[in-house]
Amino acid sequence: MCFGEATKVTQFLLGADKTYRARARLGVTTRSGDSDGEWLSERPVAVDEAGVIAALAAHTGDLMQVPSMYSALKHGGERLYALARRGEVVERPARAVRISRLQLLSLAGDEMELELDCSKGTYVRSLVEDLGEALGCGAHVVALRRLRVGALDVSQAQTLEQLREVASAGVAALDAQLVPIGQALAHLPQVQLSEADADSLQRGQALALMQPLADGWVAVFTQGRAFVGMAEAAAGQLLPRRLVSQADEPRHGPDRAETVGHG
Repeated sequence: MCFGEATKVTQFLLGADKTYRARARLGVTTRSGDSDGEWLSERPVAVDEAGVIAALAAHTGDLMQVPSMYSALKHGGERLYALARRGEVVERPARAVRISRLQLLSLAGDEMELELDCSKGTYVRSLVEDLGEALGCGAHVVALRRLRVGALDVSQAQTLEQLREVASAGVAALDAQLVPIGQALAHLPQVQLSEADADSLQRGQALALMQPLADGWVAVFTQGRAFVGMAEAAAGQLLPRRLVSQADEPRHGPDRAETVGHG
């Protein structure tokens, strides 16, 4: 959850690499690729650990993946899942994704548990369906949990019950649980500017880059670690793009002026 000026960086969190833990049932395919969908086929399961590990290795790395019909992608201005719920199926072009880690945690009977690190745009349901076909029995997802988004890990999260308990101590105690925006953007290239250069960027002026950076988005901070906003590195320049308001004084030090919370 992003609050205040931190909502301006939501897209950079959504676009970050992610970690998932998934439990899949082998032998059954469903229309939606998960346990909520109508059963389509049932086949015997005759797999062993070595066979599963080989299939996982073949589905690790750079892949072309066809998105699920039960996804939020749009076709003709309408969400695919809306079409799917009406029984419509449309052609979806394959998209490039990267699975940097795909690990078997357990295999028992007709269920396997996996953990994976993947790029944005990866559909775990589609991956599990592809694995099921590679194993010759089909499969669907029965449980899925996101463990990490970029630099934010579930180990840092708090339950709603914990937050309710903290809230009973007052707004300040609740606010103290927010994660600094710099920590949330730790997966991106970062640049530190002098106060003068930060002011120039805030006024919309492009700056010459003093350090070599690949072209693309950059998180910008002052040397005091106050978040300035997102800029674009291009042709040796730093171009202002999505900057945050500096009107509000930070309540918990310069690194907490703009924050991201998650749970």
